[in-house]
Amino acid sequence: MPVRVLIVDDFEPWRRFVSAALQKVDSQILLEVSDGLEAVYKAEDLRPDLILLDIGLPTINGIKAARRIHNLSPESKILFLSEEGSPEVAEAALEAGGAGYVVKSDAGRELLPAVKALMEGKRYVSTRLAGLISFITPNNDGSENSNRRELLVEGQGCSGKQASDVPAGLRILLQN
Repeated sequence: MPVRVLIVDDFEPWRRFVSAALQKVDSQILLEVSDGLEAVYKAEDLRPDLILLDIGLPTINGIKAARRIHNLSPESKILFLSEEGSPEVAEAALEAGGAGYVVKSDAGRELLPAVKALMEGKRYVSTRLAGLISFITPNNDGSENSNRRELLVEGQGCSGKQASDVPAGLRILLQN
């Protein structure tokens, strides 16, 4: 069954790039929207499997939208796609309900692996941010779970390591 996807970005050429990239995997683009509030409404309405969400959006930003979406459609996985490469911003996005974070300049090589990881119930962080962020995951009731997730480093056998123990530049997946 195809992955049902909602794409949220205010830059239409970027949405086209993402849609084209997703044609390489079994996906169905449900809708493309350009602002945060519309993303919240459409996520509640459509209940997509995956939401690709920018941070810099009109009406409400992607982090605020993710918090609302996480409460309204907790089964939807949120993958942030942002120009922002700051560990602090990525951490805030993941704390808001994101299951993954890809820096847009890395999307050409990391978008599809990130989508695959999220659909397998794992978390994904851009290579450039690996080892630089920690996670506080929201529960469905809005409270936070501050337990660190077990790190899985592809091909490295580093299960159980803290993010600071993982060499920078390795892609990390966080198992739910």
